[in-house]
Amino acid sequence: MTPRKPRPANASKPAQAPAETLERIAREEMDIETLEKRWSDNLDFHNVSVWGLKAALEAAYQAGKRDAGNTPAVAQ
Repeated sequence: MTPRKPRPANASKPAQAPAETLERIAREEMDIETLEKRWSDNLDFHNVSVWGLKAALEAAYQAGKRDAGNTPAVAQ
């Protein structure tokens, strides 16, 4: 695994995705009931297929593209 480059101290963190979007993707693409901690290994850890992970990542990417198109451009 390649080590990550440290971010500059003044770099802002990326905006968080809306919780509803993440919950929907987890449910629809990965059959995960909730993203809340339930303090049980049987409920909090999941075996996920690579094709399920790929589908979830693609859904997240598409959601990000949709959201990026709905935000006004920042004037510089």
